[in-house]
Amino acid sequence: MNLSDHSLRRKDSIIASTTELGMKMTAHHVWQLSNRFPANLFNVYLVEDVLIDAATRWDASSLLKQLANIPLSQVALTHCHPDHQGAVKQICATRDIPLACPEADIASMEGRTPMLPRTAAIKIMQLGFAGPAYSVQRSLHDGDEIAGFRVIHTPGHTPGHVMYFRESDRVAIVGDVLRNNHPITGKIGLYEPPAVFTLDREENRRSIRKLAQLRPALVCFGHGPVLYDMEQLDRFVARLPS
Repeated sequence: MNLSDHSLRRKDSIIASTTELGMKMTAHHVWQLSNRFPANLFNVYLVEDVLIDAATRWDASSLLKQLANIPLSQVALTHCHPDHQGAVKQICATRDIPLACPEADIASMEGRTPMLPRTAAIKIMQLGFAGPAYSVQRSLHDGDEIAGFRVIHTPGHTPGHVMYFRESDRVAIVGDVLRNNHPITGKIGLYEPPAVFTLDREENRRSIRKLAQLRPALVCFGHGPVLYDMEQLDRFVARLPS
């Protein structure tokens, strides 16, 4: 479900006039919500009336406050990991909206199977950041549409991982296929997701190449600031192991 042009203009006005929300526009009808220090640690995006990802369980209160006067139709995940699904239940229940999740990650989101990969790092992340299991109302598949973005299956980090791509202006919201900061130092730059959080590194590299083949104009990450320099992406992909 997408907002009408009138409703989108109204929402633009609400966000622009409410500076304490802390949101910033990254592309047409795409806003990045503010999150905990340091900046860009766990990124959440609002696309029209759809929330993309939901950070950690500790971010629920802040996200709900920022979204208090904003129309929402659903939450859509890039994948099911503790730092992306953490606030899902509180947001969906509070706002009475459905959850959309990539098909192969639904069992993990609903608590029927463990989050993948089954590493000690994921288990520690779950203890620190994960939110409760929650029922998925919409299963996302390759080629589906979310708020004007095409769903593209990009497995490897998790079995179901997806990214969202808008053909009209070539904006990509890529979850954890790739990140734009170092997972430990926070240094800005392109990095593969850490191996301890990635189910199949080779498959994820194929997904990185799939992203590059789309020739995006702007890339929004789950971790790290938005990337505008696509030559940097090309250089990174060229250095990936074969």
